[in-house]
Amino acid sequence: MATSEQKRFETPDETREFERGRVDLMNIGGGVVGRLTLQPGWRWSKHVKPIANTDWCEAPHFQYHISGTLHVRMADGTEFDAEPGDVTALPSGHDAWVVGDEPVVVVDWFGASNYARG
Repeated sequence: MATSEQKRFETPDETREFERGRVDLMNIGGGVVGRLTLQPGWRWSKHVKPIANTDWCEAPHFQYHISGTLHVRMADGTEFDAEPGDVTALPSGHDAWVVGDEPVVVVDWFGASNYARG
């Protein structure tokens, strides 16, 4: 029999911090949901690439953007800005960075469990 679950990002099951950012992870419903908070000046290729040790971010993402603007560049050259209210599906092979002075906050339903893991 299935049971209900309720959790809050204020008390995550795990937090991973990295320069200019953090990911809060919750194990719920048999999966993992993450909240990424990225500060102005953050860029994946500068702040997470040394942890991941890959040329591009290889974690696929399925994200809802809560605040801030995140510029995404895919390995195939495609680029776009993700803004509050957007939902993005990013396959492996991308770089991203915060645009402007507002922190980026996204909720990630796929890929967060592998994010910023060495």
